[in-house]
Amino acid sequence: MDQLCLLGLSALLLIVLLYGLLELHYFLRMCLCVLLARFVKRSCHILESTTVNGICLSNDVDTLLYHMNNARYFRELDFARVDFYERTKLYRTITRLGGSVFQGAATIRYRRFIRPFHRFKIVSRIVYWDEQSLFMEHRFVRPSDKFVHCIVICRQRVIDVSMDAVMAELLPKTAATPLQASRHTLSSTASLHPAGVGNTTPVPVPVPPPPSVPVAVATALEAENGHVLSANKSKPPLPPELCKWIEYNDMSSKNLRSGC
Repeated sequence: MDQLCLLGLSALLLIVLLYGLLELHYFLRMCLCVLLARFVKRSCHILESTTVNGICLSNDVDTLLYHMNNARYFRELDFARVDFYERTKLYRTITRLGGSVFQGAATIRYRRFIRPFHRFKIVSRIVYWDEQSLFMEHRFVRPSDKFVHCIVICRQRVIDVSMDAVMAELLPKTAATPLQASRHTLSSTASLHPAGVGNTTPVPVPVPPPPSVPVAVATALEAENGHVLSANKSKPPLPPELCKWIEYNDMSSKNLRSGC
C-alpha cells in the first residue's frame, strides 16, 4: 500500500513538473490535432478553407476575467495552421522537396472580444504566394451568426525550395477533363459532309442536346472532400490590402538592415 501511494505521488509530481516545464496540455493538443487532421478529417484542396473549433477556457482569459487574452489568439493559430498543413498535404510536400517553413510575420486586427466559455471557429485559407512566401488568412468566427471576431494575416517563409514548385505539386494539372473532352467531341461532329460528288461545303446537321454528365465524369471532377472543384483553380490575385502589408514588411526589413 505504501509503495502504491508512493507511485501515485511520483506520477502526480511528474505531471506537475511536465506542466511547469513543457506546458503539457499544449503539446498533447498539438499531437491530437495532427492525428485528427491526418487520419480522421477529410483531405482538402490547397486553395480550400479549413475550419477548426475552439473554446475560450479559464486559462485563456485576460487578467480581468472578462475576455480571451490577446496573446491566446496567436496560440490558437498554431492548431489551425497544423490542421491546414496536414489536411492539404502542404507541409509534407515542402519537406519532400527538401524545404522547410517558418512564420515570418503576422498581423492581427481585433473587432470584438471572445467571452469566457464561448465557442469560436478558426477559418484558414491561402490568399496569395510568391517565390519565397505563403500568405494565409485566419478568421475567428462566432458559430451562431458567423460574426468575425478578428482577422489575422500571416506570412510563412519557405526556405531551400521554391513556393511555386510546391504549389505546382499541389495544384491540379491543367489538362482537359473528361467533361471538356466530351464537349470537344460533340462540337467536332457538329457538321458532316454529304455523299454527293463535287460538293465539299459542310452541311450542318442538328446536334442532339448533350446527355447528362456521366457518373465517371462527375467523380473525376470531385475532390477528396466531396465538393466539386473547378478544373482551372490557379493562383489567386494579390489583394490590395495584402499588397500594402507586404510593402510595410519590406520597408521594415530595410530599416532593420540599415541599422535603425
